Amino acid sequence: METAPIAGLQPLNKRERLREMVADALRAAVISGEMKPGAVYSAPTLGTMFGISATPVREAMLDLVREGMVEALPNKGYRVRVVPDEELDEVTHVRLLLEPPTIRDVVPVIPRADFPRLRELAQAIVDAVNAEDLVAYINADRVFHLALLAYAGNSQLSTIVSELRSRTRLLGLTPLLESGRLEESAVEHHRLLDLIEAGDAAGAQALMERHIGHVRGKWARGT
Repeated sequence: METAPIAGLQPLNKRERLREMVADALRAAVISGEMKPGAVYSAPTLGTMFGISATPVREAMLDLVREGMVEALPNKGYRVRVVPDEELDEVTHVRLLLEPPTIRDVVPVIPRADFPRLRELAQAIVDAVNAEDLVAYINADRVFHLALLAYAGNSQLSTIVSELRSRTRLLGLTPLLESGRLEESAVEHHRLLDLIEAGDAAGAQALMERHIGHVRGKWARGT
């Protein structure tokens, strides 16, 4: 049975990098829970939502299959993988080992001239919440955090964290959005930048630890 349209999957500009754009949008939809765990989606139906053919959707879905986010079902489509709580706990643990210490270390190396751009990235997260667009929220959140980690100059770290974020599931985002509480988490990105601008490395690390902790708390369960 086909599922209902997914909020945030909008028609795309066909002249742009379709496969990458589709893959990014689908990842965000899976992580946010817009694409339901266990549900089956067909490439033609998703292509219609995007306003494109099914071919780039199938290509993007193959990326998600390799990443373990969905499972290919012959002649049916793609099923969103259900991630056990134990795996989510392990992913969160590894992120806590990697991201907060890295944020602490990059505080003194981020140039003052870069903060206007970082503020724009943080505001994009807030804007996505105000627009009630969870797919845009997940994408904006990913771009912001990877931009901060990039100052560490370690491409392997950025790749690992990006993959870990893709394996996360934030099924509680919808009730948080509906209750208005997701905006609090969105604004938290500006508070993180406040600490970084002030040179408070320890404070930035602590905030990042709380931020990731939300993944297995209110973001995951909507509580």
